[in-house]
Amino acid sequence: MQIQPEYRPRVVDAELAERLTAASAVVVEGPKACGKTATASRQAASGVLLDIDDNARRAAELDPRLVLAGERPRLIDEWQTAPAVWNHIRRAADTEPGPGRFILTGSAVPADDITRHSGAGRISRLRMRPMSLFELGVSDGRVSLGGLLESAEAEAPAPEVDIPGLAELVCRGGWPGLLGAGLDQAVRFSRDYLDEVRRTDVPRLGARRDPNRLLRLIRSLARNVASEASVRTLAADTGGARERLHVETVSAYLDALERLFVIEELPAYSTHLRSRSRLRKAPKRYFADPSLAAAALRAGPDRLLADLELFGFLFESLVVRDLRVYAQANDAEAYHYRDNTGLEVDAVIETASGAWMAAEVDLGGERAVDAAAASLLKLRKRVDASRVGEPAKLVVITATGYGYERPDGIAVSPIGALGP
Repeated sequence: MQIQPEYRPRVVDAELAERLTAASAVVVEGPKACGKTATASRQAASGVLLDIDDNARRAAELDPRLVLAGERPRLIDEWQTAPAVWNHIRRAADTEPGPGRFILTGSAVPADDITRHSGAGRISRLRMRPMSLFELGVSDGRVSLGGLLESAEAEAPAPEVDIPGLAELVCRGGWPGLLGAGLDQAVRFSRDYLDEVRRTDVPRLGARRDPNRLLRLIRSLARNVASEASVRTLAADTGGARERLHVETVSAYLDALERLFVIEELPAYSTHLRSRSRLRKAPKRYFADPSLAAAALRAGPDRLLADLELFGFLFESLVVRDLRVYAQANDAEAYHYRDNTGLEVDAVIETASGAWMAAEVDLGGERAVDAAAASLLKLRKRVDASRVGEPAKLVVITATGYGYERPDGIAVSPIGALGP
């Protein structure tokens, strides 16, 4: 397939290449406009774009085998628009075994009955997200998450990006189609993105949804971003006592937004504790990109700089977005920690082999870093290291400043130095 000359390398490139050596088909899933088609096209030998090619979509409806024919790996872009291809790809993997036959991309999870025939052992799922600061070229990657998981030191010079620059990056987002675009254009893109989600994308999932009520929920999610707000809290926050949404309605809306990859939960960390503290199990919710939360609140860089509390939550959203990208590249998962004493830690990264690290996120300042470090030290004391091992690293991720190791063993790294 034709390769776009302006393609910006992605962290997921290596992951996709590795999956293609083992699985017959790889499904690249993620929010629309995050770059799935461009990334998949780089490694595909032929392909079909079902979301824009009406003839191909009709052919897939008549006989899905027609769109599967072609040089391998064969890209089936936005496969969920012609869901019958799923079972045919699964059968093709059985009749002609071998890795690297298909790449599927999808911006929505179809109804469960469409994929009820499992692709286990044949189909590998790969999550893709908007671009991290490392992929955008903002971070130099001197502090590697993979290195931190192996107890490497977090030493780095202060990055060039400053606080106003980060406020703009939060509002601009990590959308590859906006590289080189002006800030006003980027802000408009995110607002239009949410408008399209509530008016078009959610209804396409097959259930009737009120766009205005959905907008109220999206704004509530933005106000409660990076929190463990319950469904009841969100229902109450959407319109007060008179117009609040039913809990069942909010649950259905949340499910739709998750199926579109617009929001993503950060699950609670489950581990063994030395103390009598009890772990909380509620997940946190984040938008796929902090720019969507900013757009929902109609908050530009100036407002973020005037409201540092809001800026702090959206900065945390940006960091969590990047940590998810880097963690996945290291065969790791991201979580958050909270127990019944009120101790919270923003992110815990755990590899498949059991190595783990924890991170607190803060805009910076000496007192804020001290408080974040104190939380991390409390966490280290509470986790039963005899059962799960000592943390490979405890790190405070800041907006600016140098990367260094504190005397108490806590690492400090600016987000502009963090990479995979």
